[in-house]
Amino acid sequence: MTDDWTEADLDDEFPLGDGTADTESLVTCPHCGEANEIALDPGSGSDQEYVEDCHVCCRPILMYVRYGPDGSADVDVYASDS
Repeated sequence: MTDDWTEADLDDEFPLGDGTADTESLVTCPHCGEANEIALDPGSGSDQEYVEDCHVCCRPILMYVRYGPDGSADVDVYASDS
């Protein structure tokens, strides 16, 4: 059995953009208040959740990353105890 993709199916599944997506973001550590530049991985999906340590105080930061259709990333950060 083969999948017959139409142009409309492809456009729905893989919307065209300018081919760019945010690959970094500046966030504020919820523990110490210092700015942290973080790397983003658009290839990991449009909705992501992970923990990264603050570059200043080394405490864990819970990150929620959501990519929009235009490749822009919305990053929310929270204090993490894990």
